[in-house]
Amino acid sequence: MTSNRTSASQQRPPRRKRVVLADRRGERRVPRAIIDLEDQSSMGEAMVRGLVRAQLRTSLLLAGVSVLVLGGLPLLLRWVPGLSEIRLWSIPLPWLVLGVLPFPFILLIGYIAIREAERHEREFAELVQR
Repeated sequence: MTSNRTSASQQRPPRRKRVVLADRRGERRVPRAIIDLEDQSSMGEAMVRGLVRAQLRTSLLLAGVSVLVLGGLPLLLRWVPGLSEIRLWSIPLPWLVLGVLPFPFILLIGYIAIREAERHEREFAELVQR
């Protein structure tokens, strides 16, 4: 038993290591635009307002296209009654146009909206980083 005690007392705890989470070798320079945004200065407000306007313009444009296309489908079928007689795979064309066609179109509009929103945000971030 004494041999276990001596071997345990002879073992030293592992040496402590210093952990550095952030290396502060040089002073980090904060771009003036970030300070303007945080302080809500007139310049920062103008930059945010520009981003919001770009996002709003894109969303209103896509909403208008959606209303025109999706609202125009029933009107097209009403004004051109001959389309009601056409059948694809024994399914009347109006059923396909009104029941199937809107879903891929809505997915496309959503994809475009997300892509444009990300583009506006990227441009805004690049403007802030200058």
